[in-house]
Amino acid sequence: MDSTEWDSVLQYISDSGDFPSPQTERPVSEMTGISLHPQLPPHTLTPPNSDKSTPSDSQDQSLHDLSENTVVSVSTTFHPGANLLSIPPDLILLSSDGVFFYVHTTRVLSASRNRFNELVPPKANKATLRDDLGPVIALPDTATVLNVVLHIVYDMSSTHYRPSLDTLVAAVDAMAIYGLPPKQHIAPSTPLYSMILSQAPIQPIIVYALAATHDLYDLAVPVSSHLLSFPLYHLTDDLAVRIGPVYVKRLFFLHLGRLDALKRLLLPPPHPHPPTDICDFSEQKKLTRAWALASAYLAWDARPDLSTSAMETALWPLADHLSCDICKKSLAERVKQLIVQWSVVKVRRC
Repeated sequence: MDSTEWDSVLQYISDSGDFPSPQTERPVSEMTGISLHPQLPPHTLTPPNSDKSTPSDSQDQSLHDLSENTVVSVSTTFHPGANLLSIPPDLILLSSDGVFFYVHTTRVLSASRNRFNELVPPKANKATLRDDLGPVIALPDTATVLNVVLHIVYDMSSTHYRPSLDTLVAAVDAMAIYGLPPKQHIAPSTPLYSMILSQAPIQPIIVYALAATHDLYDLAVPVSSHLLSFPLYHLTDDLAVRIGPVYVKRLFFLHLGRLDALKRLLLPPPHPHPPTDICDFSEQKKLTRAWALASAYLAWDARPDLSTSAMETALWPLADHLSCDICKKSLAERVKQLIVQWSVVKVRRC
């Protein structure tokens, strides 16, 4: 295969559009040409009367070329021709990384409780920096964050953009700043709730902190089940402050409650049976002592996320040292009972 053929193969393989990565955020903007100087009068190009042009003609032509050829980044969803509403957009939001979002003042004001952090006037008015579709308001948020926020404003899903957890966290925090109550927009039936919850297995403490910050109870409850393996000593001061005392206490109680329940469940030994010729009470005490040692081993190094297989691994070998079939049966019943009881202990709390 010659170099030309290899180049075509490598180009095909490297085409990210054919193999989308679920971990990569999709771009929220694209480069496009817009007119940034609509206030200039329209120019009609006519043949000059002579070979020389006056300075004013050259200046007008330069301004005209600038207005026609300026290339900027515009949102792929909130662009001038999006037709999100029956009326054209009359407001432009500019992200911190230079992406233009064309929106409607009425929609933003109806969704926000504080006029988008007092940045959007009650009525559209002229501004120093503007184009033909409304005043431009510069915001401190990046385009990916603002994209999620505006999808909430328009009651649309941004799932197809595959925002990262950092983007989602920043977007929810921004929602609170811009007068979009997270509690109102992050419910179990909403796309934003599903997107955030899908990140819980990867970074549960970050999702839990987000839920705690905005008191999202319905989100914190399912996330807490992913925190059973989280070492509480890894909780930093900054993270504890963000979570707050109420949800920190609930997280600690979840861990401590599981450990206390485990100790209580491990305490009772297998039930004794009536003495027989080959197994009297003194012989049955061997099983009781062996159970006590094995359960103490489990309790000593216990974790809230202790698996049932770990329990079976520690307790089933006790039967190898028993000669009484009745004791073996009693041990088997006790282990099965323990597994069932541990599996129903609460794994989530908020």
